[in-house]
Amino acid sequence: MTQAPTPTADTVRRLVRTLLKDSPPGAAEAGGPEVRPVAEGAEHSTWWVGTRHVLRLADDREASTRRRRELRLRDLVRPHLPVAVPTSLAQGEWAPGLAYTLDTRVPGGSAEEHDVSAVGEADLAGLLTGLREVPVRQAEALGVPRVAPRSLEALRREAGRAAELLRAADEFDPVRLQQLTSPAAVQLAAQPGSAVLVHHALTGEHLVVSADGRVRGVIDWTGTVVGDPAEDIAGLALAVGSPAAVRAATLAGYGARPCLRGLWLARCDTVIRLAAGLEGRAGASLSLLRTRLGRAWEAILLERVTELRDEPDDAEL
Repeated sequence: MTQAPTPTADTVRRLVRTLLKDSPPGAAEAGGPEVRPVAEGAEHSTWWVGTRHVLRLADDREASTRRRRELRLRDLVRPHLPVAVPTSLAQGEWAPGLAYTLDTRVPGGSAEEHDVSAVGEADLAGLLTGLREVPVRQAEALGVPRVAPRSLEALRREAGRAAELLRAADEFDPVRLQQLTSPAAVQLAAQPGSAVLVHHALTGEHLVVSADGRVRGVIDWTGTVVGDPAEDIAGLALAVGSPAAVRAATLAGYGARPCLRGLWLARCDTVIRLAAGLEGRAGASLSLLRTRLGRAWEAILLERVTELRDEPDDAEL
């Protein structure tokens, strides 16, 4: 396999100069706009271009396929969402077989920079509602994959092993995981027919939040799947904390089962990922992993999982 070239500031600047050559005066000045890499959450090579654009460079052919699919997917989801989705101004290849997209920048910071307000939680509820309204068949026709729900029982066992490592490092008390018993994990299995469009990465770096706490947009739709809506509830727990995530999901019409399932997906994931981070196997910083673990393990009122029987998904919380 041919090694993908490494983009440099000069590479980006030359490409941007070409893309913006027909823009209004001042958009592509003689030296080109300022370009700088995006450090936060940059799965692929991502660069700020001036103050209004973002250039994303796929680093392999699989990423290029997801990038091209994302362009069509964003057009599909945009009418259903109350928050902004980036618009592509240009697309093509920056190296043979490797795609790029030049997108508009959604104004605001990330949820790691700004706290989400109560009104912002309503924005998140609208986001979850909108995702559920996107026609699944149309998404699949674009190539969005359908993914089976994860086994909460298997995740519980993996988290138990990781928790022992964290106990040895004085990072976490494994007793806290005992709330999620094996019968409870079975009770919280995803329900048949519940698959919806799932962003699958609603973590802080992908939520655009304004200084007043409103959620203004969602970025990076490359990992979107058709699957378990609890995955997005789990992502929000990592981004804004479990209480806010459950409040938003409840406002969006989700009942006890998907809310609790999302809560425990987030809690198990954060234990596993922090253990991996301590062993040098995680891409995120230990500081961020610890912050996310703290958010996921914030107490909520809806935690009496042993009392959950066969309530419908719109059960009263």
